[in-house]
Amino acid sequence: MILPPERDPRLITIRRGGTLSDEHHRLLALWAADCAQHVLPLFRASRPDDARPADAITAARAWAGGVMPMMRARADGGHAMGAARPLQGAPRFAAYAAGQAACVGHVVEHDLGAAAYAIKAVMASSPEPQTTGRTECEWQRTRLPEVVRDLVLDDRRRRNHLCWDVFTF
Repeated sequence: MILPPERDPRLITIRRGGTLSDEHHRLLALWAADCAQHVLPLFRASRPDDARPADAITAARAWAGGVMPMMRARADGGHAMGAARPLQGAPRFAAYAAGQAACVGHVVEHDLGAAAYAIKAVMASSPEPQTTGRTECEWQRTRLPEVVRDLVLDDRRRRNHLCWDVFTF
C-alpha cells in the first residue's frame, strides 16, 4: 500500500480542502506518466500485444490535458493493473507504474506509486539492481517540474517506507 493513512493537505486539491492547485495536480500526473513511460518497454518486451499499460499512460496525459474525464482515466489505470496481475518481475511492476499514473487524477498520491513501481521495474530487470534503481531515481528527479520538486522530494522522504524504500538512493 503506497497511500499514507493520513493525507498531506499539500497533496489534496484546493477544491477538496487541501492546498494543491489544479495546475500542480496536472503537472504531477504528467510526471507520473513520464515515470511509467520510461519503463514501459519492460512490459512490452513481455506482452507486446497488450496495450493496456500504454493506454493508461495516454489516459494520464489526456486527463492532465483536460481532454479525458478522471473516471475514464482511472478505469484505464485499473485495466493496466489488471494486465500486471498475472505477471512477475519487471513487466508486472512496469504495468503497475502505468496504472498508478492513470489514477493520479483521482488521488494525487498515486504519482509516487508510479515512480516507485518504475524503480522496482528497473531493479527487477537488472543484474545490478542498486545501481539501476539509483539511476532511475535520479532520472525521475531530473524530470520533476521545478514548481513541484520540493513537494515531491518531501513526499518521497515521508512515504519511502510505504514504497519499499526505493527512494533511499
